[in-house]
Amino acid sequence: MSKDNDAYNSLAVDHDEAEEMGDAHTSTSADTPLRKDAFKMSDDEKIETISKHFREIMEALGLDTKDESLSGTPYRVAKMYVNEIFHGLKPDNKPVVRKFSNKYNYEEMVVEKNINVTSFCEHHFLPFLGKAHVAYISSGKVIGLSKINRIVDYYSRRPQVQERLTLQVAQELQNALETDDVAVFIESKHLCVSTRGIQDRESSTVTTEFRGAFKNERTQQRFIDYIKAETRM
Repeated sequence: MSKDNDAYNSLAVDHDEAEEMGDAHTSTSADTPLRKDAFKMSDDEKIETISKHFREIMEALGLDTKDESLSGTPYRVAKMYVNEIFHGLKPDNKPVVRKFSNKYNYEEMVVEKNINVTSFCEHHFLPFLGKAHVAYISSGKVIGLSKINRIVDYYSRRPQVQERLTLQVAQELQNALETDDVAVFIESKHLCVSTRGIQDRESSTVTTEFRGAFKNERTQQRFIDYIKAETRM
């Protein structure tokens, strides 16, 4: 048996188990599963490697990668993966969040709603797109509103499951704001549901995480009411 076959067998998974995991949209951890050497390669090296393998995928599908229209596709895909849609995998891209004192003693919840979510299902590498709504109650610290959007975007820009994304955003808000009182509500449409399998284009997925004061049902309801309220600019 060749070394290539040995390597393949060591990575092989049960196909039925793989399908079941993908259809369940579950994850194995609240942390993104990364190898210990995940950042050993430079971005340019990653782009070169991904480009090479994506070309092989295209050729396995029977595409002529020498065609003028397709010849640059492997590089474009690799560059997109590393620099754009999966840039949230790189710790250097994590937004720097500066805290300020809540000098005006605002004690009600702060709600940032309709934050765009663009992420990719880690089971099929197809997008899921939607909106995030988050809230917090200050314990004496506040952050710039745009930083909330950047936190959501950072954790979205990696292979994800929506449940993990919801937990990661909530945890990062807790850390950034030094408060337990945070809420995250995400609703999205998954292209792995609408374009394959059941091919349901109407359903959407909702995930929530309520911590601290937001575990109180009345506080939760106020948050949801704010989300549902129409705002015209």
